[in-house]
Formats: sequence, C-alpha cells, structure tokens
Amino acid sequence: MQWKDGLFVIGFMLCHQVLNQERPNKLWIASLESSWVVALFRDEVLYIHSYIQSYFDCMKGYSKRISEVKDCYNQAIQKAALRHRERRKFLRTTLKELGLILTDQPGLLGPKALLIFIGLCFARDEVYWLLRHNDNPPLQKSKGKTTEDLVDRQMPELLFHMEELRVLVRKYSQVMQRYYVQYLAGFDAIALNQMIQNLQVCPEDESSILSSLCNTITNLSVKQVEENELFDFRAIRLDWFRLQAYTSVSKSPLVLAENRDLASLIDTIVFHTKMIDYLDEILVETSDFFYSKIFEDQFHMCLEFPAQNRYIVAFPLICGHFQSCTHELCPEERHHIRERSLSVVNMFLDEMAKEAKNIITTICDEQCLMSDKLLPKHCAILISQVVNRKKKDKNKKIAPEIAKPGVESYRKTREDLTTMDKLHMALTELCFAINFCSTINVWEYTFAPREYLTQHLENQFAQALGGMVMYTKDTSEIAKPSELFVSVRAYMNVLQTVENYVHIDITRVFNNALLQQTQSMDILLRRVSAGNICFSNNQRAFVSLTAEGTIPFNAEEFSDINELRALAELIGPYGMKLLNETLMWHIAGQVQELKKLVSVNKDVLVALRTNFDKPEIMKEQFKKLTHVDNVLQRMTIVGVILCFRHLAQSALVDVLEERIPFLLSSILDFRHHLPNGDHHMVVSEMASAAGLDCKVDPTLVTALRNQKNEIEEDEHLLACLLMVFVAVSIPKLARNETSFYRASLEGHANNIHCMASAVNNIFGAMFTICNQGDIEDRMKEFLALASSSLLRLGQEADKEVIRNRESVYLLLDQIVQESPFLTMDLLESCFPYALIRNAYHAVYKQEHLQS
Repeated sequence: MQWKDGLFVIGFMLCHQVLNQERPNKLWIASLESSWVVALFRDEVLYIHSYIQSYFDCMKGYSKRISEVKDCYNQAIQKAALRHRERRKFLRTTLKELGLILTDQPGLLGPKALLIFIGLCFARDEVYWLLRHNDNPPLQKSKGKTTEDLVDRQMPELLFHMEELRVLVRKYSQVMQRYYVQYLAGFDAIALNQMIQNLQVCPEDESSILSSLCNTITNLSVKQVEENELFDFRAIRLDWFRLQAYTSVSKSPLVLAENRDLASLIDTIVFHTKMIDYLDEILVETSDFFYSKIFEDQFHMCLEFPAQNRYIVAFPLICGHFQSCTHELCPEERHHIRERSLSVVNMFLDEMAKEAKNIITTICDEQCLMSDKLLPKHCAILISQVVNRKKKDKNKKIAPEIAKPGVESYRKTREDLTTMDKLHMALTELCFAINFCSTINVWEYTFAPREYLTQHLENQFAQALGGMVMYTKDTSEIAKPSELFVSVRAYMNVLQTVENYVHIDITRVFNNALLQQTQSMDILLRRVSAGNICFSNNQRAFVSLTAEGTIPFNAEEFSDINELRALAELIGPYGMKLLNETLMWHIAGQVQELKKLVSVNKDVLVALRTNFDKPEIMKEQFKKLTHVDNVLQRMTIVGVILCFRHLAQSALVDVLEERIPFLLSSILDFRHHLPNGDHHMVVSEMASAAGLDCKVDPTLVTALRNQKNEIEEDEHLLACLLMVFVAVSIPKLARNETSFYRASLEGHANNIHCMASAVNNIFGAMFTICNQGDIEDRMKEFLALASSSLLRLGQEADKEVIRNRESVYLLLDQIVQESPFLTMDLLESCFPYALIRNAYHAVYKQEHLQS
C-alpha cells in the first residue's frame, strides 16, 4: 500500500495532465492525504508535498493545483495519523482472530492463503508508515494530536500476530501444498483445458505453451507432497511471461484483452504454483521488515508496558528478517547487516531475560521476608507483649499490636491488586514471550531465549545465596543453616513456579549453587582448635566453654542436630559427599605431616616398638622423641574433624530416612548381607555416601591413597611406627591442664577424647591401604603399647606429670568402645578395668566439687 501511494504520487506528478480526470484525481488526493512523506529506499524518504509544490511552481496556471496540494498536506498532518491508528487497531483484532481460527483449523490455510498474505501486507505497510512518519515528523506543527497518534504502545501486538501467522504458514506448509496440488490438478487443469479448446484463434507457439502448461499441472498428485518431492514451477511462470510477450505484439492473432478469462485463470494458476514452491519468498515479499532504530525504542517501551509484555518476542523474531534485506549487487553491506542483526537479537533476548529475572528476584525477596517472619526468633516480641499485658501496669502505655504473619493475605475484594499480584501478572506475560519459541534463527546462528533466562537465574540465585549466607569476613559472622534453609526454600519455591510458565530445568539452577554452601562449618572447625569450644558426646554438638568461644557465634547454634539436618537438606547428598571429601582432604594433609614426624623419629620408634615390655628402656627412648606435642595436636585436630563429620553423616541419615526410607533400607541390607566381603569397598562407598558408618571409611582410604607420598619409606612400616608414636605419647596428655574430663559434656576440655575417632579411623584406613590383612593385630599392638605406657603413670610421683591421669585413662576406654577391631575383653587383659571405673568416679566427683 505504501509503495502504491508513492507510485501514484510520483506518477501523477510527472503525468499531471491526467489529473483533470475524475478517477485519477481522486487517487491523487487520497494518496496525498494519507501521508506527508513517501519512501524512496528503506529509510530514505521524501517530503512529497513541498517537493510537488516546488515542481509546480515553475509551471503557469498551476496555482489551483498548488493550493490543492497544500490542502492535502493540512489534511494529512491533521487526520492521517488518526486514520492509520484506527487501521492498525482493526488489523490487530483481525489478525488475532485469523490466527486463532487457523490455529484451531489449519486446513483453512489453503483456501484462505490470499487473505492471509493480504493481511500481512497491510499490517507491514501500516508498521512501516508509523516508523517512517514517527522518524520524520511534519515540517509544520498541527493543531491535532498528531504526535500522540504517532506513538503506538500496542504495535508489538500487531507484530506478534504477524509473526504468529508466518509461523503457522511455515508449520503447515505441507497442508497448503496438498491443497493447491489438488486444486491445480483437479480444477485449474480442467478449466484451462476447456478454455484452450474454446479459443477461436490460437497460433502454434501460443498453443504449445498453453498445452505444456496444462499438461504440467494435470500430472500433479498428492503423492508427490507425501514423498517430500521438491517442486519447481519457474518454467510455468516463465511460459506465462512468454505468452504475454507473444500476445502483446501488434498483429498478434491471440489478443489477451479479448480473452480476459484466460488471463485471469493463468494468473490464478501462477499464484497457486507459488503457494507450492515459492512460499518462503511470498512471506518475504509480504511481511519482512528492515531494521530501524525505532524498533529498539519500541522494544524498550514494550518492556515497560506490562500489558504488551507477552508480545515482546516479536522483536527478536523480526531480526531473522534482516538477512533477506541484503542484495548481491551490494555485498559490502552484508557484513554490517549481519553484525547488526546478531547484536540486536542478543540485546533483545538479554533484556527480556533480565527483566524476567528482576521480577522473579523481587517476588523471591518478598517471599523470603514473609518466611523469615515465621522463624521462632520473632516470637519473643509477641511473648513479651502477652507478659506485659498480664501485668496490667496502668502507667505504661499499651504498645501497638504487632502485625502477625499472614495479614497480607486478607482482602476486602478481588479487585484490590497488590504489588505481588501485579508482579505475578507481569511475570506470566513475559514468560509467555520467552517460552513462545524454543529457538530463534538469525543468519547461521541459533538463539535459545530460555537459555538466556536460565543463565540469568543461575547468576542471580548464586548471588542471592551469597547474600542470604550473610557472611562477614572481618567478624566471621554467618547465618545459621536452619535460617538459611528457610530463606533458600522460600526462594526455591518461587523459582520452581517459573517452570509452570517456561520450559526450563530449574533443578540445574539449584544444583550449580547449593553444593558450595558449607562456609559456616569451615569457620566452626577453625574456631574449635583455639581451645574455647569442646565436642560434647552427650549433647551431640560442639559447645562453647568460655565467653570467647561464643564470638562470633555460639557453636551450639551451628552444630546441633537440627542445624546439621538443615545443612543436609540444603546441600543434599551430593553436597554432603563434597563436604565429606573436603574434610578427608584436610585429614590426609595432617596424616602426611604426621608421616614426616615419624620419619624424623624412625630409629627411636623402632626401638620403642621392640622394647615395649622393658620399662626402663622405654622410658629412656621416650625422652629421645621429638615433636611429641605436635603429633598429639595433629591427632586431636583429625579427631575433631572426624567427630564433626560423624555428626554431619548422622544428620544426613535422618534426612534420608524421611525422604527415601525404602532406598536407605536397601543400602543397609546390602551392607549387612554382603556374602563374600566388600573387598573393593563398593558397598562401603555407597553406604558412606548415604551417611552410614563403615568399619573402614572408604572416603578416607581414597584420600590417603591419592595423597602424594613425599617420604621414600615402606608405607606399612610408617603406619606401624605412627601407631607406636601415638600410643607412647598418650601419657603426656596428663600433664596438660586442659586435659580434664568434663563429665557433664562427656568430653575433655581440649578435645583429646576426639583422638579415639582419629586412632580408629586413621589406622584402619592406613592398614587397609597396605593390604596385609593385619588390622586387628596392629590395633591389639596399639592397645598393648598404650596400656603399658599409661600403667607407668601410676608409678610416677611427680604431681605435674599425673595432673589429669584419671582423665587420660578414660581416653583408652573410649578408643576401645569406638573401635570395630577391639573388645572390652582385650582391654581387660591389658589394662585393669578397675582403674577406668575409679577414674570415672574421680572425674565425676571432681567436677561435682568444682560446681
């Protein structure tokens, strides 16, 4: 329509004599009143009224025509914008209804093809008119609302319905091919044959063309469509051009003007052939757009207008049109158009995903705040209010009642839309656009709108998770796992609802971020070694012993069973496995250092091992040992890590029992009823991953095996000597003032009771790696060495040496109780149980006196 108006105006301006006739004059005036600029090429325009006036100025007697042009210009700037706005409004409704009908009944695409392309062509011309006139306002201001009418906030809807129709035509192209193949063979061929026979005069050349054309369309069949045969009807269309050329010469026996029905029928046949083999080109001719800067402005306007958000996908889809704008005669612009197309479609999709992410983030933050209000810590204010109310102090003013969680859900009417309602509505509309098509092809690249959203959500979730952890590096303050879990669950619930709108894998977003959330545990374990925190066996948690131990947080609040269950829920079995492997890596580092200390004292340790039944030699050799305190400290650190790991594993078992009880029971059956033993530790690894205790820890075995051995010594000998080193060093713990056993906590103040776990796990793993099948024998040897060393404490007279002797005796009892390789009978044979019983009595009595 736009090119037609321009053609009329330029043509009549050059042939101005025909304007004296009524019909040409009406066309001339209608064209001049419909716009004030006409397109020359792409975005190059001409202000046509001023151009015509300057052209007619040099002609005599054309003053009346010039005033007519001025009147048309005034009409154009006053009414054209309104007229075109109403046209766009009509086209929006019409194309929408057409799309709905054709989606429901794709079979109508065949008979209604011409109507579809007419609608697309009209819509494209109206969009171009708006873009062209918006970018080139009238030279003089009008009194009407021209400026307002040139801004169409609903243009994305028109573009979307155009794209929808294009998608339908491409999707059901085979349906259209079937229809028109049958039409050509079943009607057009018969009608053409009859007209050929009725021709009174038909020269040989024209007759051969018509016969060839008739035979070609007669031989068409639906089977060709079903077999996906490629059609090419260019020969038919060229024959029609030849026929027109033959009949256009003077003295031609066959004159088309006298055979209008024949010309009309062949024109119809040509259109029908184009519906079979020329469909994409027809779509390009009728509905392709060229890039305009105003498209970007319209995109951002649409992004800010929630009612049009669902149609915003039309803009990235239009970027696929720009390839057809290139021409082989102008190759230099091809690269520029390609780069511009790719950058614009990337910008459009990124902005859409970013806006959806921002809406989701706002909803998530609100949900997190509401979930936080439900935490137990917020009950204190309500409780204090109730207590104060009961006191009925008249002098005090009654405090205003605090709004309880849930009041935001009360509504007087459904018409009252909250901010959350509006956000959800905007999210729904935007997600519809993102989910409209899985891929968008622009040049040789394929863009996936959903991947843009997924990427933005991953980054935002990771960032939000960092904020919810609330970790302060300077003070080491951090959120409790249970509170973090509540916030994360609220965040995840919102993200999971996104899957209802967009087909994305939200689980991938969670997994990439959640597995890393173990910072609070790392901080806790570092604080334990400072000596202010103790692992309590009866409380199943780490507890603060002094005021310094509560800074920056109470250990009890982060290591009790509820917090560890929350951690297990938060990071899942894979996250716990990762935490487990990290802890084992730290232990492997400590073991490597212990091996170095053993290597330094190798000769002394060999002498101690061979003379364990000779007290005097043992005493002399022990004095030669170096780094004894270092060995005991490292074993204590390993024990603390293993105790925490045991707590975490038991919390994981609790969670799995609730989540997957049948699968967990199957793993237990595997572990208990393995017929030939678990030589390759496959079942042990499975059980350990589920949080179950194993005789020998497979994760620790793997960590120690993968540790690079920096000492060229026999591994078995090193393990035996390390065992001797620890056994003979245990009595030295009695000297330490903090080695006192606190009965109320069932643990030593300096955590040496954790050495029981270290001894059993470390030596079990080391002797398993050596693969000599002597774990029980070596553990018996350890018990004998430790027992004889502790018994010698009874002969010491120095009070400094035996300060906490009874407390250290209890460590031996704990080692045996936790060991899968040692029994109480073996302990009784090496160390009188009466001493252990008396030791328990002494430490309980001493703590009672101190309290």
